[in-house]
Amino acid sequence: MHRRTFVSDVARAGMAAAILPNSRFVGRTLRSDAINVACIGVGGMGFQDIRNIAAVPDVNIYAVCDVDYRAAAEAFGLFPKAKRYRDYREMLAKERSIDAVAVSTPDHSHAAASIMALKAGKHVYCQKPLARTLGEVRAMIAAAKSAKGTTQMGNQGHAGEGVRLIREWVEGGLIGTVREVHFWTDRPIWPQGIDRPTEAHNAPPTMDWNLWLGPAPDRPYHPAYAPFRWRGWWDFGTGAMGDMACHAMDAAFWVLGLRYPTRVEVETSTQFAETAPRASRVTYYFPAANGRPEIKLFWRDGGLWPGRPNEVSSESRWPPANDGGQLWIGENGKLVAGVYAENPRLLNEEQNAAIKAKPLPVKYERVKNVHTEWIDACRAGKQAGSNFVAHAGPLTEMIALGNLAVRAGRTLEIDPATGAVKSPAIPNEWINPVYRAGWSLTV
Repeated sequence: MHRRTFVSDVARAGMAAAILPNSRFVGRTLRSDAINVACIGVGGMGFQDIRNIAAVPDVNIYAVCDVDYRAAAEAFGLFPKAKRYRDYREMLAKERSIDAVAVSTPDHSHAAASIMALKAGKHVYCQKPLARTLGEVRAMIAAAKSAKGTTQMGNQGHAGEGVRLIREWVEGGLIGTVREVHFWTDRPIWPQGIDRPTEAHNAPPTMDWNLWLGPAPDRPYHPAYAPFRWRGWWDFGTGAMGDMACHAMDAAFWVLGLRYPTRVEVETSTQFAETAPRASRVTYYFPAANGRPEIKLFWRDGGLWPGRPNEVSSESRWPPANDGGQLWIGENGKLVAGVYAENPRLLNEEQNAAIKAKPLPVKYERVKNVHTEWIDACRAGKQAGSNFVAHAGPLTEMIALGNLAVRAGRTLEIDPATGAVKSPAIPNEWINPVYRAGWSLTV
């Protein structure tokens, strides 16, 4: 996996201790009011989440849940005292001492697990994208509105320095009125643009395949789906855009006050029935609002990226990073930043040198990192920055609309007031999936 590893300030200071078995408890006493956290899905990105959550002071990893005990082996070794489960439904029903839940499963299980935890009265952290489809995202927003818990999505850039600098620079007029923002990524780094495999396979003996499928339609196990290749399959994942747009588009969504577009246009490589295409270009059209003009956002994946700006010489590297980035175009200038809004830079070199030498006054409070922000918000009884209702949900809705257009392979017309898809012939199950018996968005 070529995901850029997110390492928080806490992790940089203490991860060497945190990654050793039992070391989280060495030289550290948990307060009696320590937060008991249960982690659902602890392989891959889930293992990074559990380590970073555990690195926050006075957090107790109370329970670890994963459908594949081989994938969970490192987490089991790191937290041997934590209760172990395969089925989060059983865990949430039995364990009354859990205060907060982190959901780091494949995308298709985000909504059901998060909603069940919210309705059980738990604080919830959920990996990005918040959910796989529009209907699931909206169900999560509704559940979060009626619940008392603190919520946070795992788009860690929203807790970073870069997104705040970009907002301060744009509001400070450094590039003038913004009318376009371009995003690109190196994803997919897994197979997609493929048909369903036909060979027979047995699931690994450590995996409960039925639980891995969760709410998704039944199908036989195949290594083309798990453990990592699920991302390109529409039944399980959200393709390249779903994987990375919650990071890349986050700053623009927040800074420019975006909501629903009026239109989403797409161009893609060859379409396949069950998997996302190998490459796509998505254009969003947003109406004028709150004193700003109409705005266009451009998304590219599968090896596509925007042309070299005039301000970038032919001797300079373009694009600036291998894994992706963002380019903001204003009336008076341009800026570039990484996928997570990290390392923002004005393309006017004199202006960039000047702002680095004399930064603008800090307008937006800095936070330590996404996991610390969530735990601190849980303790304070307030919402985190990328909470489900005010930020993460609407951001993911916007991205789900783009993915819906990619899946349909055609332009979608959207009601900018409600987010309703006005274009005909979009299958309802692409928006509101039918869950298998035993899983529900209503609990």
